[in-house]
Amino acid sequence: MMDTARRLPRLSFGSSGIEQGSRPLPEEVAVALSFNGSTQAVMMATPDDLVDFAYGFALTEGIATPDQIESVTVQPAGDGIDVQVWLVAEAEARLAARRRTMAGPVGCGLCGIDSIEQAMRPVAQIAPSAFRMTPADVMQAVSALSGLQPLHDATRAAHCAAFWSDGGLVAAREDVGRHNALDKLAGHLIRAGHGQGAVVLTSRVSIDMVQKVCALGAPILIAVSAPTAHAVDLAEEAGLTLIALARPDRFEVFTHSDRLTEIAHVR
Repeated sequence: MMDTARRLPRLSFGSSGIEQGSRPLPEEVAVALSFNGSTQAVMMATPDDLVDFAYGFALTEGIATPDQIESVTVQPAGDGIDVQVWLVAEAEARLAARRRTMAGPVGCGLCGIDSIEQAMRPVAQIAPSAFRMTPADVMQAVSALSGLQPLHDATRAAHCAAFWSDGGLVAAREDVGRHNALDKLAGHLIRAGHGQGAVVLTSRVSIDMVQKVCALGAPILIAVSAPTAHAVDLAEEAGLTLIALARPDRFEVFTHSDRLTEIAHVR
């Protein structure tokens, strides 16, 4: 597998003059996600955790559930990487009925969708559960992010998606693309058999991020940046608790605040 970052030379300009040096920068590689031999998406992504990426993308895009994936193989393909995913016949037939080919730059989660209906597809409903977080839990989750972002710490150019459960952050994935980071996290969680918990993001919250979190089934989404208005509408409709503009000392709740309680979290 390729390295996730590479040190490149640069000139630094400042009040003290010009300095020569170098800076580590994240790798951005074309990753093809192919299902049963046919390329479904080509994403620019950080070249690690790609098996997780395949599982998460298949789930959050409505292509296949984990039990419908027979195998995943990661292999070099010219200047990029081809992730070959093989599905059972049922999932392959559903995919054929809902073709979606994306050429996905890191800033866009809906690139290449060929209809308004696909972009605005119905969101999965969050199932009732006993999972709750205290305000202190939310702020602790945001504070703990800083220790789980080695690629961001080295490059200042990567997003992170993490998962809070059982009183702490139990998993995290990074990528140059915010959607990719979330898909990688989702893939890890479903492969590991996650319990109830909250997704924590370093990015803004758009409707596609809400769709992906709801597909995962997490009842709470926490983000350090703001949501779009439509993302709030969608979270309200789906029964998702949306917390945003989160900092170690404050946050704002936009939907379903009933999952916040002063009582310790319930597993």
